[in-house]
Amino acid sequence: MHLDLSGKTALVTGSTQGIGAAIAAGLARAGARVGVNGRTESSVAAAVERLAKEGDLVAAPGDVSTDEGCEQVLRVLPDVDVLVNNLGIFGSAPALEIPDDEWRRYFEVNVLSAVRLTRAYLPAMMERGWGRIQYIASDSAVVTPSEMIHYGMTKTALLAVSRGFAKEAAGTGVTVNSVIAGPTHTGGVEDFVYELVDKDLPWEEAQRAFMRQYRPQSLLQRLIEPEEIANMVVYLSSPLASATTGGALRVDGGYVDAILP
Repeated sequence: MHLDLSGKTALVTGSTQGIGAAIAAGLARAGARVGVNGRTESSVAAAVERLAKEGDLVAAPGDVSTDEGCEQVLRVLPDVDVLVNNLGIFGSAPALEIPDDEWRRYFEVNVLSAVRLTRAYLPAMMERGWGRIQYIASDSAVVTPSEMIHYGMTKTALLAVSRGFAKEAAGTGVTVNSVIAGPTHTGGVEDFVYELVDKDLPWEEAQRAFMRQYRPQSLLQRLIEPEEIANMVVYLSSPLASATTGGALRVDGGYVDAILP
């Protein structure tokens, strides 16, 4: 299977590290010109330098959870063929102690950033008759975690946003999908794991303890590597995925105990 994105331009939000960086690298290896995004110029420049060997990368800094940050990115990349809405924040909090401002912050960052960019890029994709938009969701969209329901709420919202924009793009040659990522091994997740298990445990033991206690239904029985998420995203971004749209595709290690999401 040859995934060729030569001549295409992509933007991956929140791509200076973790899953986003793995997606940016995968798209670049497939031949795309890829915009690397983060909140600060320094973090983006460092990521571009680190990933330079993967292919053609463009620095596209800007906090896309704000109108101003979105405009900053659009000035660098006024048009793209592939949009991957990966930006997201997460963290644990007692359900009854999450204040209104925190609910709003999670919604602004995890949902409205993706809506803004979709609104900006989708019309030109539809005019050209080709485009790919993806939203990086989570198993938490389907199995709401009691320790971070504000995060789960935003990922559930992304499934609705994705399906809705897929209907808007119906018949145009543009596909819109969400990717349900399972528990994934990133630096941020390492910190999260140690919030919930014994901080003195070595990482391999801490990971196993976390999966046993908080994610026991995982069939993989380990954290997913970011590159494993990126493989699905690169495929969905390619011409080979032309008949896949309006979907919620799982790369969750079998975590969600259902045949469909």
